[in-house]
This record gives sequence, structure tokens and C-alpha cells, in this order.
Amino acid sequence: MTRRLFQGVAGLADHHQMGALGLAFETWDTTAVTSRTVLDDPKLREECGVVAIHGHPDAAREAYLGLYALQHRGQESAGIATADGQHLANIKGMGLVSEIFTDDVLAKLPGQMAIGHTRYSTTGDSALLNAQPIRVDSTKGLIAIAHNGNLVNLGNVRARLERDGAYFQTTSDSEIIVQLIAHSRANTLVDAIADSLGQVEGAFSIVMMTRDRIFAARDPRGFRPLSMGRIRNAGAPDTIVFASETCAFDLLRAEYERDVLPGELVMVTEDGVTSRQYASGVPQSSCIFEHVYFARPDSRIYGRWVQASREQMGRQLARESGVAADLVVPVPDSGVTAALGYAEEACLPFRFGLIRNHYVGRTFIEPEQRVRDFGVRLKQPARRQARHPHRRLHHPRHHKPQNCPHGARRRCNGSASAHKLPAHYFAMLLWSRYSQQEGSDCSE
Repeated sequence: MTRRLFQGVAGLADHHQMGALGLAFETWDTTAVTSRTVLDDPKLREECGVVAIHGHPDAAREAYLGLYALQHRGQESAGIATADGQHLANIKGMGLVSEIFTDDVLAKLPGQMAIGHTRYSTTGDSALLNAQPIRVDSTKGLIAIAHNGNLVNLGNVRARLERDGAYFQTTSDSEIIVQLIAHSRANTLVDAIADSLGQVEGAFSIVMMTRDRIFAARDPRGFRPLSMGRIRNAGAPDTIVFASETCAFDLLRAEYERDVLPGELVMVTEDGVTSRQYASGVPQSSCIFEHVYFARPDSRIYGRWVQASREQMGRQLARESGVAADLVVPVPDSGVTAALGYAEEACLPFRFGLIRNHYVGRTFIEPEQRVRDFGVRLKQPARRQARHPHRRLHHPRHHKPQNCPHGARRRCNGSASAHKLPAHYFAMLLWSRYSQQEGSDCSE
């Protein structure tokens, strides 16, 4: 059953609801969350997906499509906030994007601007209270914020803000940024945002929205991705979109324009797009895990296609750590492209030995190891036929395949045992007869 939180929705008092019948229950509890909750959990961090839309008559539905394309970045909760120049509404819930945002729910989110968020947390703190976007009525006005990443100095900043009288309702990093904006002494909102982002340390990409403006920003190191695109509307101003991955642009039919620069704050209003650098001179340090696992292969991250990166990783692994194997078997879905690159470079047969159950979500982004372990059992059962081929494959060091560009298969750099294979982030299996001789059960 899907739980939802409604904030600022026209005709509805702020409340949360549960169930397919949409029955409303008690008003949302706004009891403050103390900094002790955060400080006791040293692992609290987030890897999520964000999207922002400016200048579209059906912004909520566009945000929904963007989040749908980014569902792989988080499966615990999702939310969409919209604004029409006067009002700012926010609906978020636990579960998948398609489960939370039915047609009836999207109809409650009018406006030409929207931001959206899909969340994955690495700890067991999944709660509707921590779902994003977070909507706060501050001294700088009504603000909604959604962010991907984590702050490394949130404990110190939060404690200082509480001493200054800040009142926290969640354990999310995003609320700390909002509180910094509210307590900033800057005269304008954009100056307050720049001042606040300069006080936090960590890896983050952020989208924010007021009643009439959209903001997007990246951390000074550029650790997390954030791209800007454009939907060209005939006879009307262009729609500006932001997303954690460019694969969202394909579903929105938007043109990729550029990445938001590290340390850049972009503002979009009805007058157009402006930007400023709130930080500069910091060494760049992008997250390699986006290319290894997290991003979709059809996304362009840090100026490079993810699929091309994974294929080259597989080829490089074959060059550096060749193994005497008979088959290259990918672990779907992230390992497929890397395994293809390995197989082509090593001139080995490529076979699907693990069959992906597409009704099971991503197992890495579950918050607990026991849940991930159980999910893998459901998601990727081994295909016994691939483990016991009908014909015997020759040892790669003594067999020269036809049309091999290298003339012969690469020699093994070490033991041919499959369990000796160096562990790598992108998953593939190299099955050989030698691992079977060491005790692997390949019986029917």
C-alpha cells in the first residue's frame, strides 16, 4: 500500500494518506528531529535522482516522466513539487514513481514549474518524513529542495544551526541547506543560496524551486552529475530541464545542452537562464561509480557515454588480468557491457548464464545487506545449461579462434581457477574447466 504526504495542495489540508482508496488520516506530525538522530548514524548518506522542469504547461507530468527514467537511482521513495507563480504544492510517497503518481495524484499538481526526486538511502532510515522534495516556508519565502549526494560536515553545521534556533523536522541533508538559506544574512535569495552552498562540504547535486524560479547547483568538486537540457516549443518559450542523467532527456524529448559546472549555481526565470560560480579553484573529483554501476548505459555522464566506459573497462580488464576461461558470463544488467568488452578483447565466447528477473528491482540500492542477498537470489538465478555445455570448449591457451584480431587468445596471467579472478566492480563470471575440476558442481 502506497503512503503519500500532501503539502500545499489546493483544497487539501496538509496530511498523509495510505492505501489505494486514498483515505486521509491524521495531520502530519511536525515534531522536531534532534541532531542526535543524525550524529548517531555515521553512514547516513544518499544516492538519488533529481529532475527539474521550468516553463511547461504540464510540468508535473514531465517531472514524472523524468523520474520514471531515473527510477534505477532510487526505489524507496519519490516526490514531485510544482509551482504556478503563486502557490507551491508538494506530494511525495514511499514506493516506486508509478505507484505514487497516478493520474489522480498528478492532477493535484498544477503549474509550469516542477522539481522531482527519487530516493535511495544506504541505511534503514526509510521514512516518509525523509522523502523529498522537502518544502519549507522560511524567512526567504517558500522553498522546495531535492538533492542527490551527502554532506560530510552536516553534524557540525546542524549543531550550529540548532544553537541559532533552527527547528529540524527530518534527518535529511536537504533540510540543512534550507536552514542555512533561511539563516543567511544575504539580502537576496540567490545570494543566500550561494552563501549556504559555500558553507557545506561533500558531494551533491541540487535542484530548488520557489513560487516563480528554479535553481540548480553542483558541488565544487563536481562529484555528482547534473545536466541541463532544453525542450523546443513551437511558438512558445523553450522548456528548461535538469536531470541527474541524460537518459531522462530522451523520454522528455529534450536536447542535451550542457552539464551544470562544478561550483555553479544556475537560476531559471521567465526572463531566461542566468548562472554564477559560488565556488572555484577546487580540484575536480568525479564519482567513478556512476560509470561503473550506478548510471544507465545510455546516459552521458561527465561528458562521456556510460556504455563506452563500461566496454573499455571490460577490455582493459582482459588486457591486465586475463584468465584461462571458456565463457564470459555477464551479471545483468550493469555487467553486460563490460563483459562484452572483455569477451571481444579476449576472443572468448559470450553467453548469458544468469537470467535477469525484471520484476525485481535493483538489489544494490536496498538499504540492508540481508535484503540485497535475498534479492539477488530472486533476481538472477543461474542458467544450468550454460554451466554444462553440450560440447567441450578448448582451453584458450591452445585454441586459436577464427577471426580473432589478436591472432590467439591471451594467456592466463595466473591460476585458471574461477575463484582466483580479481574482484571487480562491474560483474562478470569467467567459467573454465579448471574451476570445475576443483570441485564445482556442474551436474544436471
